[in-house]
Amino acid sequence: MEIVVDPVLFSWVLLPLIILIARIIETSLKTIRQVYITKGFKYLAAGIGTGEVSVWLLSTGLVITNLTNIMCILTYIVGYVIGTILGIDIENRLKVGNVIVRVITKANPEPMIVELREKGFGITRLEGTGSYGSVVSVLLVLVPRHELDELLNILNRNYPGAIFSIEDIRSLKENVSIFYKERKKSLLKWIQR
Repeated sequence: MEIVVDPVLFSWVLLPLIILIARIIETSLKTIRQVYITKGFKYLAAGIGTGEVSVWLLSTGLVITNLTNIMCILTYIVGYVIGTILGIDIENRLKVGNVIVRVITKANPEPMIVELREKGFGITRLEGTGSYGSVVSVLLVLVPRHELDELLNILNRNYPGAIFSIEDIRSLKENVSIFYKERKKSLLKWIQR
């Protein structure tokens, strides 16, 4: 039995749909790969790049061979937008790497330090002076990204007056323990190092 597809249906619906899906996959992979490159995961980034280029060849090839079809061009563009957003969402769910959280507080930091240490967070305390001459404590907390939400919940809930900033860490000395609580079980534990 031979399946016959209406050429109009193929050109204006099925082909653009294939391009859209391929472009979403390709751009999602590209976004995730770029994040892993900046975090120093070169082999993982290279593996993702292989899949990305394979799908790129498909989506771009289909658009180039159908340049007179405006639906193909539009779905290629829309796929890029959706793929970028989806790639960022996926990477945020994977929570790969580590961050440094700088916490600045005018209040006595001891209760915060005790609570955070009990939760497994390692803390370095510095004393400083604020812009108006007030004495502040600066707490440096190195955190695996998959533990960041717990830290932020504690800070927002129990220490609303504290100011904090978060920055990604590209690399960290090998075999350094920055979190002192048993790690949560995860299928992606091997990638979250």
